[in-house]
Amino acid sequence: MKIKQFEYKPLSHFSYAIISDGKMALVDPERNPIQYYKYAEENDAKIVAVFETHPHADFVSSHLQIHNETGAKLYCSKKTGADYPHVSFDDGDEVTMGNTIFKAINTPGHSPDSVTIVATEENKTALFTGDTLFVGDVGRPDLREKAGHMKAKREDLAKMMYNTIQNKFTHLPDTAYVYPAHGAGSLCGKGMSEDASSSTLGNERIGNWAFKKQTEEQFVNHLLDSQPFIPHYFGYNVDVNKNGAKNLRTALGEIDFKIDVNTSKNNALIIDIRDESDFKKNHLPGSINIMAISETAKFETWLGSIVRPNEKFHLVVDSIENAEAILHRTAKIGYEANVESVFTIDDTDLEKSMGFNLEDFKNNTKNYTIVDIRNESEVSEGKIFEKAIAIPLHQLRENAKEIPTNKPIVVHCAGGYRSTAGASILERELNVKNVFDLSDAIEDFK
Repeated sequence: MKIKQFEYKPLSHFSYAIISDGKMALVDPERNPIQYYKYAEENDAKIVAVFETHPHADFVSSHLQIHNETGAKLYCSKKTGADYPHVSFDDGDEVTMGNTIFKAINTPGHSPDSVTIVATEENKTALFTGDTLFVGDVGRPDLREKAGHMKAKREDLAKMMYNTIQNKFTHLPDTAYVYPAHGAGSLCGKGMSEDASSSTLGNERIGNWAFKKQTEEQFVNHLLDSQPFIPHYFGYNVDVNKNGAKNLRTALGEIDFKIDVNTSKNNALIIDIRDESDFKKNHLPGSINIMAISETAKFETWLGSIVRPNEKFHLVVDSIENAEAILHRTAKIGYEANVESVFTIDDTDLEKSMGFNLEDFKNNTKNYTIVDIRNESEVSEGKIFEKAIAIPLHQLRENAKEIPTNKPIVVHCAGGYRSTAGASILERELNVKNVFDLSDAIEDFK
């Protein structure tokens, strides 16, 4: 049994390939299946199975496309209510692939339809735990109150997770490897280890808070406390994954490319992915700047947190050469269906952000309205500016009207990446020009 872990860093997502005797199975594959096809070719293996641990909220899976292109069987819990061709995979079910045996354990808690896949071959046992068991943590229980075939209140799911951790892994050895669907940085949990992408069950029994001796009430209170915010796109992705996503190549082929655009329709939603310095020098009026300037930037998360699943938008790129890559990133969360066009802008002077006098701000903060767009959990640890108005970035478009406009507005976050998006949102929503992005100068005030 040969196991390969694939990582998509912007969403802190792990997917897996398991090879045995010339056959290959996948667990929780991401939207673009090409990397799995290449790996199968390199190992002279045939993809015969795809296991979905649950309908994911934070990314779109390629399971249906893989089924259509390879003939692989799809396996998921019957509780998923999947609308794609599949074989039910629940407690007591077993699949043999080559010399590897896959068994299902229903492990509700993150979702009511979660399963852990147990793969064994000779003396090796591997657990593909999805969003149930992470390295150092367990999955959050508050994402399925309004989404999916089966819905459940967060308190009920937290109790299910307690039962799962207490009872569902007891028959498995300490030497069993633990392969989760996410690592640190994912919004599917709050306390994942930053030091490891996999573990053993023995290590988790020792070091993971969830395995410590505690009452159900203590467990539930800890699990529900201070979970990260829920982006707008999470419920949408649960439903996309329950149905099965469109073929990626087909979906992206329907999007128009345009060159050197210098006008836009009134109120068109424009997402400009360029570096903040380029955006501030020249951009289309009303654009929102969500930077995708590095392969690890959390572009997908903030796109799906600022833009709602039912909103159409346009994408501005720095070069048409990068258009395909940005569309692929947009498709990671299923938002390619919302993209009306991708374009570059020409060199015409369109709109410029006002220059910010940092020294004046330092000496006269009372003359500015300060907006803190950090998450609630960050603000709860202490404000950087005592009189700042706190509105998290993912709620800023909806609550912008709460901000007075009688003074210049300064937007800040924790490190600078989010504040350029926040400032551009307020320019658009409040229709004012004197909105400034504190950017990484926030470090001067900590």
